[in-house]
Amino acid sequence: MSTWRVTRRPEPLEWGSFLIFGAALVLSLGLSGLMLAAQGKPGWEGVLLLLEGGFGHDYSLEDTLLKTIPIFLCAAGVAVCFRMQIWNIRAEGQFIMGAIGATGMVLAFPQAPAWVMLPGMALCAALAGAAWAFIPAVLRLRFAVNEIISSLMLNYIGIAILRRLLHGPWKAPDGGGMPMTSLFPDAARVPEMFGRIHWGLGVCVLVGIGLAVFFRRTRLGFEIQVAGENARAARCAGMPYGFLTVFVLCLCGALAALAGGVETSALVGRLQTSAASGYGYTAIVVAWLARLRVGRIAFFAFFLAGIRVGVENLQLELGVPAPFGLMIEGCILLTMLAGQFFEIYRIGRVPPERTTAKATAPAEGGAV
Repeated sequence: MSTWRVTRRPEPLEWGSFLIFGAALVLSLGLSGLMLAAQGKPGWEGVLLLLEGGFGHDYSLEDTLLKTIPIFLCAAGVAVCFRMQIWNIRAEGQFIMGAIGATGMVLAFPQAPAWVMLPGMALCAALAGAAWAFIPAVLRLRFAVNEIISSLMLNYIGIAILRRLLHGPWKAPDGGGMPMTSLFPDAARVPEMFGRIHWGLGVCVLVGIGLAVFFRRTRLGFEIQVAGENARAARCAGMPYGFLTVFVLCLCGALAALAGGVETSALVGRLQTSAASGYGYTAIVVAWLARLRVGRIAFFAFFLAGIRVGVENLQLELGVPAPFGLMIEGCILLTMLAGQFFEIYRIGRVPPERTTAKATAPAEGGAV
């Protein structure tokens, strides 16, 4: 009797992955509609509102693109670490530290011109994120501390630092008692490219091209991929595994922090407690969905940004509570991740193994 078995594909699906993605998307939207119907809401109308809110109009597309920028930068940094089998779960904390670093530049040099202020903010943000990422790198190399635990705990420490600054020395005297800084000067605002889309989109393009070239054309990028495939082989080949660990963590921290600096400057115009927006956690899902490829990261960052915008529209139009909106978003993400199982594995019937027992001939003259 044949049995069902899960076997690994020789190579992951390429074109077939789009069919799997489409099927997972339809399934997730169907489940979202059923969840809405169970709450007494119009399920089909709710699904249409979800898609329309994220992708249906020029204004919603602008909102989606604006959310795509920080998600892409954070996901690109996370993917760098994941290529080396280093599990960085603290992009959210690095995002916050980047916002703090960029704000520190503004508060220290409020009269600087734009050509000094904007590069200085980007540099301060990247350095703050890299320094924040250096801590778990040292803990991993020197004391064998698991980077998942240390990086996750640093997220909460970053939030505590943010709140301490906004309730303390950086609190605006004209903010009506709210925990926020004063508005940034015009020289500290990232300019717009078109509509409401700012030049952070151009930064994403440069980062994407730079990472693609880095991993395909440089020796350091090759060493990172080899170290991710087999750390012992990389050490035996003389590759500096310790340096590579510190490098990928700091690069990830710099990219996530750059996202925080750009977001604070371009959209908010001041530092406030809403800097902890959850983009760093979404970036982890984006990196996995994209299988660490830059082009796919751009696509899934745009898609999940649209889902976030659509969920907000669903809350406004149907009065869906915020926790229920998060349930719909989580359902979609889990379905997408589960669908990727079939890109790597396949399920099929396997005929039973036929075993043949060798008959032992009795010795000549022996008993049967």
